[in-house]
This record gives sequence, C-alpha cells and structure tokens, in this order.
Amino acid sequence: MGAWARRIRNGLLAAAVGAAVGSAPAATAQPVDCAAVKCVALTFDDGPGPYTDRLLQILREHRARATFFLIGDKVAADPAAAARIAGAGMEIGNHTWSHPDMTTLPPQEIAAQFAGTSDAIEATTGQRPTLARTGGGTIDDAVLAEAGRQGLAVINWDVVPFDWINDADVSATREVLMRQIRPNSVVLLHDTFATTVDVVAEFLPVLEANGYHLVTVTEMLGPRPPGSLYGGRDNGPPADELVDTPG
Repeated sequence: MGAWARRIRNGLLAAAVGAAVGSAPAATAQPVDCAAVKCVALTFDDGPGPYTDRLLQILREHRARATFFLIGDKVAADPAAAARIAGAGMEIGNHTWSHPDMTTLPPQEIAAQFAGTSDAIEATTGQRPTLARTGGGTIDDAVLAEAGRQGLAVINWDVVPFDWINDADVSATREVLMRQIRPNSVVLLHDTFATTVDVVAEFLPVLEANGYHLVTVTEMLGPRPPGSLYGGRDNGPPADELVDTPG
C-alpha cells in the first residue's frame, strides 16, 4: 500500500489522470434543495470496476449525480477510472484500502486503511474525501474514532437491495428499490455488477417519473461532522411510496 501511495503522491500518474479528467464531461445537474423537493442518493461501492464507465454514461444521460465509495487498491491500480468518476461530477468517498472487516483490525491498520485510500483519491482527483464507508458497513467505536481523526464522516445506508446476492435475479433488486425508497434515502448499490448497472438504467426513469432528484450524499444530507455515523445496515419498514411506470 505504501509504495502505491508514494507513486501516486509523487505524480508519476499525473499525465494519465489529467487526460482522463479532460475526457469525462461533468454532470450538469443544477443545485437542488432536498428540503423542498424529493431526493434520493444512490451510492456505489467497491469500484472502480469494468462497468463503472457505462454507469457514468447512464447517469450523465439522466443528469443524475451519485456518490462512489472507492477501494484504495483499485484506485491505485486504475487511477484514470477514478479520475473519470470525479470528472463526471460525482462525489467520491473512501471505502478503505482493501475492504476488510475494519472491526477486526488493530488500530494502526485501521488508520492505514483509511489514510492510504484518502491519499490515493486525493492524488488522483485533487480532492480529499470527507465521507467513508467500511466494507460491509461494519463499524465500532475504534473505527468511528479513527475516521473522525482523519476528517471522515461514515455513511451507511437506508436502502439495501442486495444486488450482490440478486445478481442473477434483477427483478428482486428492483422490487426492493420499489418498496423501500422514500424521500432522502441513501441507497447501497455496487458498480461491480453488470446487472446492477442494468437495474439503474431501468430504474432511473421510475424515480424521475415519481419526482425524485438524483443527488450526492452531501447534496442531500449536507456536510457531516467527522466521526459521525449515518444510517444502518438493514432495510426499514417498506415505504411503498413509488408508483411504477409502464414497462
């Protein structure tokens, strides 16, 4: 981890990153007041991956913004992909260096998992993340305290459609989204599955038809204090608020 972080910080990948940013048109969504209109924040974990660029294109077509929680070693392996996410106007959060269960790690490794990822993201995009999400959303007092020391607010979720389990059954993912989403939901998804990107392409028109604005976590929740925790790891009671569109 240290070697990759040093290479990125030293600017050895700057040319590739600069080209990637220049080639990714930013989302042009106007500022949204989520206290006055319905908003939802889609979040995508575990990237960047092979389906991220297709997802970015879909989001751009709908003038939608989202938050991507990136894994540090993947940013180091493909900094241009991370730069394209930032260049498309998306928010980027810290998803640890290697996606461990952070609650099982000693303090120095907890710190390294956050710091190495933030270093890589900052060197690649020019912005240091202020949001974090741990692998699986596992959290305890030690992890939360270290996040706070590193200027990170931890964001879990309100809606989890289990897209990694329902990879072969996109209708199940869609059903959870239909039943659970309500105003100001933070939704957990993964851009590491082609089927998840398929669901997003199909579902964005449903959200739009129901008057929802697709925004980032920070746009919807506002700045979060370092060391704070938002959300949980499970779905709450169904909202049954959405009306489906003819398919």
